[in-house]
Order: sequence, then structure tokens, then C-alpha cells
Amino acid sequence: MPSSLEPDPLVLFMPSGKRGRFPVGTTVLEAARSLGVYVESVCGGRATCGRCQIQVQEGHFAKHKISSSLDHISPVGARERRYAEVRTIPEGRRLSCSVQILGDLVVDVPQDTVVNAQVIRKAATDRLFDRNPAIQLCYVEVDEPDMHKPLGDLDRLNVMLEKDWGWKDILVAQHLLPDVQKILRKGNWGVTAAIHRDLEGARPNLIALWPGLHNEAYGIACDIGSTTIAMHLVSLLSGRVIASSGTSNPQIRFGEDLMSRVSYVMMNPDGRDAMTKAVRQAVNELTVQVCHESGVDPNDILDAVFVANPIMHHLFLGIDPTELGQAPFALAVSGAVHTWSREIDLAINHGARVYLLPCIAGHVGADAAGATLSEGPHRQDKMMLLVDVGTNAEIVLGNRDRVVAASSPTGPAFEGAEISCGQRAAPGAIERVRIDPQTLEPKFRVIGVDHWSDEEGFAEEAEKTGITGICGSAIIEVVAEMFLSGIISEDGVVDGTMAAKSPRILASGRTFSYLLHDGEQRITVTQNDVRAIQLAKAALYAGIKLLMEKQGVDTVDTIRFAGAFGSFIDPKYAMVLGLIPDCDLSEVKAVGNAAGTGALMALLNRDYRREIEETVRRIEKIETALEPKFQEHFVYAMALPNKVDSFPQLATVVTLPARKVPADGGEPGGRRRRRGRD
Repeated sequence: MPSSLEPDPLVLFMPSGKRGRFPVGTTVLEAARSLGVYVESVCGGRATCGRCQIQVQEGHFAKHKISSSLDHISPVGARERRYAEVRTIPEGRRLSCSVQILGDLVVDVPQDTVVNAQVIRKAATDRLFDRNPAIQLCYVEVDEPDMHKPLGDLDRLNVMLEKDWGWKDILVAQHLLPDVQKILRKGNWGVTAAIHRDLEGARPNLIALWPGLHNEAYGIACDIGSTTIAMHLVSLLSGRVIASSGTSNPQIRFGEDLMSRVSYVMMNPDGRDAMTKAVRQAVNELTVQVCHESGVDPNDILDAVFVANPIMHHLFLGIDPTELGQAPFALAVSGAVHTWSREIDLAINHGARVYLLPCIAGHVGADAAGATLSEGPHRQDKMMLLVDVGTNAEIVLGNRDRVVAASSPTGPAFEGAEISCGQRAAPGAIERVRIDPQTLEPKFRVIGVDHWSDEEGFAEEAEKTGITGICGSAIIEVVAEMFLSGIISEDGVVDGTMAAKSPRILASGRTFSYLLHDGEQRITVTQNDVRAIQLAKAALYAGIKLLMEKQGVDTVDTIRFAGAFGSFIDPKYAMVLGLIPDCDLSEVKAVGNAAGTGALMALLNRDYRREIEETVRRIEKIETALEPKFQEHFVYAMALPNKVDSFPQLATVVTLPARKVPADGGEPGGRRRRRGRD
């Protein structure tokens, strides 16, 4: 251990090569986060998820001038021992959240721990929209200087913009002033001006100027999600989407869910700055990527539209989100935001304008506004339910007469964070499940493998990806299939008497589990897994029921699943689970990244900006935490599909099992388990 006069220990992370010095006692996970090294941690450093595994290399590394040793880390403590008793950890590996730095280290981040890097599944829409962008390119030929008419170069440019294009009282961006004369002369007095005007009646802005004729103008529409960021690069002249791409939100290293990121800001003085810098850097890297793919110069990007949930919205703008972590969940700004790219460090044209859609409420953000703009419940007679399933589900219900909205704290279970074998949607993850009701034998599909598990060729293909866990879509399907096949009761209790029927029903202490896959990694669905899904789906359904009551309706006409996760939910299984209310299944559709589509619409047509601003002002916000009936709806929704609500339309396509009372006297699904027993 270094003395007080020696420098802090030097830590090198491989394979990234990032290094830094850290005080003795710093955890390896904290060191990784401060350097931007991606080490996944779902549990927030509680040593329960096992995702943050690392391996310390021993020896003298002359190239790096580091002597690394296992003696330079803290010994295995109680938390790691407790984890090892429940889940296996490969020999030589440690949990970085529990390992303290005592000396110089070379740390390997095993690649099988980052193989769960999310598959980005947000693509551009094929819908066509009328164009009315906020940007217009205007070519003009300016009179040369005349000693008899002592009018400045910029003033003569403004004269021609008014004469040829009708633009009056132009506000010129400050950064252009030093370059106007040079650009005019380089273009031999012919120049192209980019004029931005969003609001009718507002002063037009001269934001960019090129010598000669310039006929390239682009915009970006970007959805900043808590897990992923998706971007479309669009020609403002043709309306065509030139390129689309997505990436994981790097803020994940500060916390998997939104509240953990708020906590990080509260506990770390520079936490907000670090997360703001991380998300802006990711947006810039995506911009470079889409520009490279399409051969577009980033300097030709003149307009940008963003949507995000409230916490991502605030962090992107550099606003402390702490107030959103506690009642009354006050937004710093709820209306639409107009700003400049240079003010938020975007790597696009220095004069480019930026527009953020308005937020609906404290936990119903600009992303929900974007989805509302895209799907348009406010434009139709049908009662539409719009749901974006995530760690915090956003719900919008309404028609042209009235729209209400709420958020519901579903937690990260649908993303695998509270599931024993759960993981993100990545190669190797089980994504589809079917269970034979007679034999209770399963078959499943794995991301990256083209065959079902009972088909020839599956084993050979699966060797390439492995079978590593269960992602969100499969978690919904496996619990629903367990219910349909009688493995679990209406109250969600795994029926131990079924062990006599199938060896896949395993005793696990006082409860039972279902063995989905027995291989190199054993994948089971435990009683606690079922409980986690029940709690998540009950929170969502209770929020939906509150909105239905506010609207005075017992049924909905149409349901839309928004978001990347919603795109892969099978509507039938979502309804069997009781995630959504009964509805004609032909009217239940996934609409993909509807929030991103809304951003695209606002980018291409400023009239859509006015539409969503007016719509958001009219949307009624319901705070579920203040509604006395929320708990009652929650208790009923713990049952599969629901304790009191009927599902007649679902019953026409699925045979729902008769109500089963567990023989083992397992706890009823209508009560939440006490903390600590899960």
C-alpha cells in the first residue's frame, strides 16, 4: 500500500487502455465510471446483479510501467461471499463494486460481461410528411461596394434578402459578423444565406452563410432515451431520411434507471456535469456516425429537434434534475425549448438552432409528447391508449375531445434488471418462449439464432452466441405461458404439485421455479421473478385504469405500444399477462420509436411544433401517487390477467385457465411482498 508521500495508485483498464490515479479505498467500479470505462452495473453497486465483474492481472507491465498484484485489491468481503453463495462467479473474477483499490492495478473488463451491450432497434419511419421546415436557404447576389453609397456589406446583403426573398428585420448571428466580408468576396458577391424562422411573426435569423450557391441543408431528429439514443439525419430540402443510427446512452454507467441517476447527481457534486457531458458526447458521436455513413458535412446540419424523458431532457440541457426525484416532481422548464447548438456543445453548424418538444408533466416527458404527435390520439374519434413501456411507463389516453396522461413506476423488471436470469436484448438472450401445456416442455428463440430451440440446426447456431439469459419480450411471454399451461396460478404462485408432472418444476426453498434451459448457463424462472413481473405489470395497469376512470370508459378502442421495447412485445401475451386492458387484438399494434417519429415530424414541419405545443397545454396530467384508488387497482392487477376485470375479446383467441388455488398455500398475488424477502 502506498505511503502518504507516494502518488495515488495507478489503474489501467483493458482493453480500453484508459488509465487514471485514484485514492486508496476507491472501488474499481467508481474508477471505471470516472474514466468512462463501460462496466455494467444494474444493482447500483449493491453486489447483487453480478454484472460488474472484472479480473486483475498480475505481473510487471513494462510498457505501462505498472506492477499489478492481487495484493493491491481488498480481500473478498461479506457482500461478494453472499453473492457467490447464490450465483456462480468464474475463478479469478471479482465484483468491481466491492473491490477497493489498494495499489497499482491492471484491470481486465471481460468481454463476456459487455456482450450484453444492447442491440439498438430504433429505425426511421417510412411515413411521409408535409414539409414546412424552419430553415430556408436563400441565394442572393449582393451589390458591390460603392464609395457614393456608403452602406456596409452586411447591410447590402440584408437589402437583397428583403428584395429577393421578402425577409425583413433580420437578426444576424454574432459568429457570422467577422466573416461576412470574406464570404461575400470569396463568392464574388454571390452568397447563400440560411434563414431560420420558427414562429410566425418572429424575427428571422441569419444563422449561416456560404460563398456561391450552396444547396445542402440537413437536420437531425434525436430521441434521447434513458437506455438508448436514436438519431435520424434528414435532408431539409427533400424531406428524405438520409441515415439513421442508435447507441447506448453512456449515462448507464452512472445508474441503470432514472432515479439512480438523480441519486448520483445528489450524492456527487460534479454528477450533473459528468452526465451532461456524457450524453452530449454520445449525441455528437452519433452525429459523426450518421454524417460519415451518408457523406454529409456536419457543418451543413442547420436544425435539430430532440425528445427525451424529463430527466434526460434536463440533463441534456445541463439542468439539475434533483427536483424531479421528489414530490411535487417540478420541472425546471415544461414548455418547448429553443436554443443554439453552440450553447449545448453540439458538433454541427455553429449557428444551428435546436428545438426540444414540450414535456407533459414531471414524469411524462417530451418523448411522450413526440409519441402523441406521431400517433395523434387528439386527432381521432376512437379512444386510443398509447403506452411507452420502460422503467417508468408513460401513458396517454384520449381522443379529439379529451386527452389525459400519467406515468407509472414499473421499475426495470421488463428490462431484466430484477430477473434472476434477465438481461438486455442482445445476442444470446432468449426473446420468444412457448410451453407445451401437456408436457410443460419449452421451446424458445434466441437473438442471433434463426431457429427455434426444437429445430434442427439450433444447437450449432446457438454455440456462436451462447444462451445467456432472458430479455424483456421473453420475460412477458414465459410468465404468460406458465400461466396458460397451469404452472402458475391466477395469483402468480408457482404450483409445486406440478413437479409430479414435469422435472422442470424445481423446489427452491419454500417456493418453486421453472427450468427453462439447462445448459452451460442454467436459466430458470423463479417465484421472485414472477413476483417482480407482477409488481411491474400491476403498476402499469393500475395507471391505465386510473386514466380510463378519468375518461369515464370501461374499454379502449385501440392500443399502441411505443418505444423500442414495445416493438417486440407480442400483444396477445401482454394481454394474457394483464399488462394492458382487453381490446380487439387487431387494434393492438407496436409503433416502434414513435417519440423519434414525432421529433422527425417537428423537424420537417414547424406547424407540427405548434400542434404539439397546443396539445400538451390541453392534456390533463394525472399524478398516480396522489390518486386514492391507485392501490386498489394495483392489488386487483396483481392477478393474471386481473382479479376483477374481464377479458372477453382475449378469450376469443386464447383459452384462459380456470382459477387455480395453490395447494402449497403460497402467498396471494394481491399483496406486495415485504422488502428483503425477494
